[in-house]
Amino acid sequence: MKLPELQKPDKYMGLYIFDFGDHVGVGFTAEEVAELLESEKYRDGKVYRIHRAYPDGRLEIKGVPAQTFELEAGMFFYSGDMETSQRDFKELVNLAVRTAPPCRAKVHLGKYGDEKYVVALIYPAEHNDSVSSWLLDGEYKTIGAAEGGIEAVQRYYDQKVEVLERHQLFGTSEWISRTGDELLVSLKRAVQR
Repeated sequence: MKLPELQKPDKYMGLYIFDFGDHVGVGFTAEEVAELLESEKYRDGKVYRIHRAYPDGRLEIKGVPAQTFELEAGMFFYSGDMETSQRDFKELVNLAVRTAPPCRAKVHLGKYGDEKYVVALIYPAEHNDSVSSWLLDGEYKTIGAAEGGIEAVQRYYDQKVEVLERHQLFGTSEWISRTGDELLVSLKRAVQR
């Protein structure tokens, strides 16, 4: 795969490369990639996330399976008492008020079983790395057990958790995602941004 030369390669960290087969485009957002993969014409494209960029133009990339853009991932923080879970829930919502998350997400405070509680943070799976970084940077901490991932989301839904409180988080991005015709007219460009 031959990539185009990029001016200021560091501004592409966190964006995606889409290999169309006959050409490559650099600088797509996760939402743009998801839209391309949903289309009949581009569903077989190969996707790579740009993790690091170096001043000499080299990029450190990682392949991302197409199904990742169809799934949800999550982080789940468990507690044996309501007070601790309520505190964890409020701290997570307050973190989002102080510093917006990297993507749209939902937060639930739930109860399952006998006096078992969970704070669930669920978001599009393609944002897993950036959400983890956001939690670390925001110094979000709990005292109970925690788990995360795509499979954890499915287990959460299968448990039929009683949702006691919910909150929608709205993410911010440095880039505005293009959709529909606006996205399609730019696909032949090697550098998207």
